[in-house]
Amino acid sequence: MAEIKKLLIANRGEIALRIHRACHEMGIQTVAVHSTADADAMHVRLADQAICIGPPAAGESYLNIPNIISAAEISGADAVHPGYGFLSENAKFAEIVEAHGLIFVGPKPEHIRTMGDKVEAKRTAGALGLPLVPGSDGAVSDIAEAREIAARIGYPVIIKAASGGGGRGMKVCASEDELETLMQQAGSEAKAAFGDATVYLEKYLGNPRHIEFQVFGDGKGEAIHLGERDCSLQRRHQKVLEEAPSPVLGPEDRARMGGIVAKAMADMGYRGAGTIEFLWEDGEFYFIEMNTRLQVEHPVTEAITGMDLVREQIRIAEGHPLSVRQEELEFRGHAIECRINAEDPRTFAPSPGRVDYFHAPGGMHVRVDSGLYAGYRIPPYYDSMIAKLIVYGRTREGCILRLRRALEEFVIDGVKTTIPLHQALLDDPEFRAGDYTIKWLEDWLARPENQD
Repeated sequence: MAEIKKLLIANRGEIALRIHRACHEMGIQTVAVHSTADADAMHVRLADQAICIGPPAAGESYLNIPNIISAAEISGADAVHPGYGFLSENAKFAEIVEAHGLIFVGPKPEHIRTMGDKVEAKRTAGALGLPLVPGSDGAVSDIAEAREIAARIGYPVIIKAASGGGGRGMKVCASEDELETLMQQAGSEAKAAFGDATVYLEKYLGNPRHIEFQVFGDGKGEAIHLGERDCSLQRRHQKVLEEAPSPVLGPEDRARMGGIVAKAMADMGYRGAGTIEFLWEDGEFYFIEMNTRLQVEHPVTEAITGMDLVREQIRIAEGHPLSVRQEELEFRGHAIECRINAEDPRTFAPSPGRVDYFHAPGGMHVRVDSGLYAGYRIPPYYDSMIAKLIVYGRTREGCILRLRRALEEFVIDGVKTTIPLHQALLDDPEFRAGDYTIKWLEDWLARPENQD
């Protein structure tokens, strides 16, 4: 076993604060790294040690591997936790961390690399027994081959970038006439965004839900699942609200798919936290990707299982076995997370600036993950998410009622936020019934009554 005494947090914002809190509860000292724009951030103020690693631009600070490694060596850190985003799924970074004798709180570099390449990830998932969307076996560059595959699986098809995500390098093709043009466009977008023009083809599912399973492995052949999250409420492929469990899954489906993903991770020898994402339509699951890191929406899983996922990540990184066996896990109640962004709730234009007043909601089973405070200036250089509101209830209906009350109490003055959007969503009868898919939110936003 390798005991971690001081951990460097290679991230910023609410996730950096979340990791700091878990560390202090475990008696571990923390080192915050920050850009000049984040000198007054809450996690920087609370950490045991803080080191500036560069100017505001992420490429010169939070993505600057030499500066982060130097900060770890200067501070005497034993380990590095990458959080999510930035370098969290960068296999080279994980390798460099370990090469410097530091513990990387995350998966093995080879698993990060495999699952970071969507073509290789799909191939690996199929070999591990995960259900796949019908499509090409790998990258497709030849238009004749693309036409043959598309004809076999049937139109519409979706052309996807092998690297990256967030909707870039992704095109839906309805007929053979537009296949060549859209493949070229997708490849060009992928090259510009990710430096890799490789694309592949899949059957386009008409109106699915996005359901993902949280997994943990000890890196030695043992793995468990912590149930699913429904992340179907999305705008431009970006998640807006997540809940656990999914309103459409029953205990039998959960146990069946959870067993499949846990076995796959055990067979893989996976280490740490991971999320296996599926599209779900007409009762069938189709693997889309695996995220080899902690997810933004991990708190809803914590709420229904009672497990501290960051604490578990650190324990596994130290070499401990999983803290629970699958049969010991119980899924209780319902949890919903609202991502609160510094954006106009109608146009979604970013709204950085000074927070004049901040009041977080409270009460039983209400949690706010945020680094905001009155007087804090939200920088314009990073992701616009400034808080997460997580609410738990014994039932989904009770959870929604508590969430509505919590949103009424949430006050962030000085900048525009998406709190009004979440309030409107909770009042929609289709959402309250759990009757939504990945297309639902964008259709809802386009309705005339939601344009006022």
